[in-house]
Amino acid sequence: MDAIVKTNLQLPGQTAHYVGKVRDVYSIEGDYLVMVVSDRISAFDVVLPKGIPFKGQVLNQIAAKFLDATTDILPNWKIATPDPMVTVGHKCEPFKVEMVIRGYLSGHAWREYKAGKRVICGVEMPEGMVENQKFPTPIITPTTKAAEGHDEDISKEEIIAQGIVSREDYEQLEKYTQAIFQRGTEIAAKMGLILVDTKYEFGKKNGVIYLMDEIHTPDSSRYFYAEGYEERLAAGEKQKQLSKEFVREWLMANGFQGQDGQQVPEMTPEIVASITERYIELYEHITGEKFEKAECDNVEARIEKNVTEFLATL
Repeated sequence: MDAIVKTNLQLPGQTAHYVGKVRDVYSIEGDYLVMVVSDRISAFDVVLPKGIPFKGQVLNQIAAKFLDATTDILPNWKIATPDPMVTVGHKCEPFKVEMVIRGYLSGHAWREYKAGKRVICGVEMPEGMVENQKFPTPIITPTTKAAEGHDEDISKEEIIAQGIVSREDYEQLEKYTQAIFQRGTEIAAKMGLILVDTKYEFGKKNGVIYLMDEIHTPDSSRYFYAEGYEERLAAGEKQKQLSKEFVREWLMANGFQGQDGQQVPEMTPEIVASITERYIELYEHITGEKFEKAECDNVEARIEKNVTEFLATL
């Protein structure tokens, strides 16, 4: 199957079409958003040249499940998923920060720690930690949400001082972030997984804070297998993980970290197929369900038909 790397839908009431790193977002009469999760894949804030078949379906369906599993914590933007690759939801005014929460010293935080830093986004990290060790309590390390280029680390106090988010709203976002992460941690644990770190996006509609975008997918989150975690940690070995980190590691091993002048290594059919397999593996582990590949003949026509029929019911 070919990966779906771009769409050009013609939807009733369509007023705008925005193409993000991974998602194609269609505005419907200013009230609703149609979010098509494409098969594009990004790493180091760069969209890679090849798409990953079924990745969009995996992300969309995992996110839908976790959005449904957190509605008692706060409202979210999702109204329906009329197609395996599409969510239709409320259009909100987004906060210009991403709320990153880390339960373990991994990824970007570990790279900063290894370089000698003990404060990240204004949050102190304990001395003497090792890679992938659990923090005493999860830490929130927000980033600015860049329209293009790299998101930047920023502290709570800088966010408030610069007027990016009011103190009242920011402290509410912190509470929501901690509660959603706790819920995700509990669900992952039942499936034999550890939710290591993740990010959330929030927005407002009619003065109410909504959870937006996707949550707890392998694009926005890092998972370890719980079995063998302690043994690997004690031995100083890499953790067995289900996340996009393996894509970053493959890129770094081939000399690419998104810096100027660096070339993305060749994405062979074998590499692409292996990434698809890892995404499906995560879907099956985190949901406990077998992944059912959607019909892949003329996907764009299928999406347009399914979404158009659903919009007629709104």
